[in-house]
This record gives sequence, structure tokens and C-alpha cells, in this order.
Amino acid sequence: MTNTAPDPEPAPQPARTAMVVDDHPITHLGCGRLLADLGYGRVLKAMSGDEALALLGQHQPQVVVLDISLPGTGGLALIAPILERSPDSAILMFSMNDQPGFAARALAEGAHGFLSKNAPPEEFGTAIRALESGEFYLPPRMALALATRQAGSDRSAALTAREDEVLTLIGKGLALQQVADRLGVSYKTVANAASTLKRKLGVSNMTGLIRHAVERER
Repeated sequence: MTNTAPDPEPAPQPARTAMVVDDHPITHLGCGRLLADLGYGRVLKAMSGDEALALLGQHQPQVVVLDISLPGTGGLALIAPILERSPDSAILMFSMNDQPGFAARALAEGAHGFLSKNAPPEEFGTAIRALESGEFYLPPRMALALATRQAGSDRSAALTAREDEVLTLIGKGLALQQVADRLGVSYKTVANAASTLKRKLGVSNMTGLIRHAVERER
């Protein structure tokens, strides 16, 4: 009687890795649980852009969940350096700023999807699965809004990532010093951005900036 050796057990698959970049611990907690339910065995946590880029020196996450508003370097400005260090990562922008203009800028910078923090947990899973399949993801209403926008109709499209952040915070009623404190930059940096915004948007004072910021959020 011939004895046959048992088939070798398949080698264990390496744990899938995701990274969440956000400065709110509760977001890390919620996203970590959702990503674990989606099969990610390792979820890296970064509270700032600098922490995220440092982690990318050691890890190559399949998915990066990235907030727009971060201390120091904002999320939009982080997209390119993240992809430079981890080119196979799929980036899902995850933000309270759910206006189509932000999504358009994120996709233009290289992100693979955009989701509001107000979305239900089920939609978070849908977005992650889409990115895993090599697809882009936008909520249906946002995709429709972007599809119907006329090219060049929104002067905000010419703004830099930092100018976008400054304008958004001005529209929320923050004074320039408060904007600087929120972004972790100097007052001079924010004042210079405000001056550039006035020139680009064709307004002459802070009231004009506030009005433009409020109107584009509608």
C-alpha cells in the first residue's frame, strides 16, 4: 500500500493593510472597526500628514482613508506625496466638506474616491470595495453634480489646496488668526492666502470672501 503525503497547507496570506489619516480619535475608532470588518488585519493611524508620510516609509497600505482638513499640510496637498511613496495605494477622501468642488479637486490631485463623513457605514464599505476593484467612487448625487458642471464655470477650481482650506474656514466664520491656528500655520501664511483669494475670486474685502465661500457650499 502506497502512502501519499498530505498536500501542503497553503501559505498564509499577508494581512491587508489600510491607513487612516485624520486628527480626530473618534474617526480612527470608527474607521478602524469598519476596515476590520472589511478584512483589513492592520489599520495604521496617522494624526497628521507628517505622521502619514513617516508610516509610508515602512508600510504600503492597499487603501488610505484621508481627511481634507488636517493640521499643517492639508489632505488635498498630501495626495501626491502619498502616491509618490506608495503608488499602489488607493486614496479615499473622507471629509465633512462634501461639496462637489472638493471632490473634483481631490480626483484631479489623484484620489480614487470621495465620501462624506455623514455617509452611512454601508456606503463606506461600498466605497472601499470599489477602490479595491480598481474603480473610482463618488456618491451618486455628487457624481451627477460633477457630471453636470460646466468646465470653467467655477473659479474655485483654480485655487490651490491651501487656498481651498482657507476659504472654507473663512466661510465658517473663522477670523484669519483662528484659521491659522486651525491649520497649524502662521498668521502671515493665511493673510497672504486671503489676499490671493481676493484677487483670484474678484472680490475686494473679507465680506466678499465670506459670501463666495457660503455660496459655493450651497
